[in-house]
Amino acid sequence: MSSHTQRIATSPDELPTLEETLEKSGLEFMRDVLEGRHSGPPIGAALNYWLDEVEEGRVVFRGAPKFEYTNPMGTVHGGWYGTLLDSCMACAVMTRVPRGSVYTTLEYKVNILRPIPLETEVLAIGTAQHTGRSTGVAVGEIRGAADDRLYATGSTTCIVMRMDRG
Repeated sequence: MSSHTQRIATSPDELPTLEETLEKSGLEFMRDVLEGRHSGPPIGAALNYWLDEVEEGRVVFRGAPKFEYTNPMGTVHGGWYGTLLDSCMACAVMTRVPRGSVYTTLEYKVNILRPIPLETEVLAIGTAQHTGRSTGVAVGEIRGAADDRLYATGSTTCIVMRMDRG
C-alpha cells in the first residue's frame, strides 16, 4: 500500500506530456504515479482520493467523502461515487495498455448500493477484464476500508488508441 505521498499536479505543466506517457507501458506509467515520479491528476486532491495500489490489471484508490461532496439531502453525491469508480476502473485498463498507446473512458455505469457515511475511508478497486488493441473493459467496487462493506459497483468500456509517432 502507498503512504499517500504521491505528487499532485497543481498546474498543467506539472502533468506528464503525451510524449512521456507514450514512452512507457501503462503499467510503468501508473507505477510512476504511485511512486511520485509523475505527478497525479488534481481531481484526486479536489475529491479527497489517491492512488493506493497498482499491479497489472488491478488498481486501488483510497479516499473518504467530505461534507463538501454532499447533495441537497446531505448524502454523498453520486458524482463522487462515479468519479472514484471511473478512476479505478480506467486506471486498471491503463495497466494493460502497451507502450505507444493511450486510452480514455468511452462509457461507464455506476450502481450505488448504500450511502457512504461522511469521512468513512473507502477503497475503490478496479479490475481489468479485457484489454485489446482497441477496447478495454473493467469492473469496480467501492468497499469500506475497515469493514469491507460494499457501497457501489461499476463497469466501464475504454477506447485504446495507438498513437503514431513520426
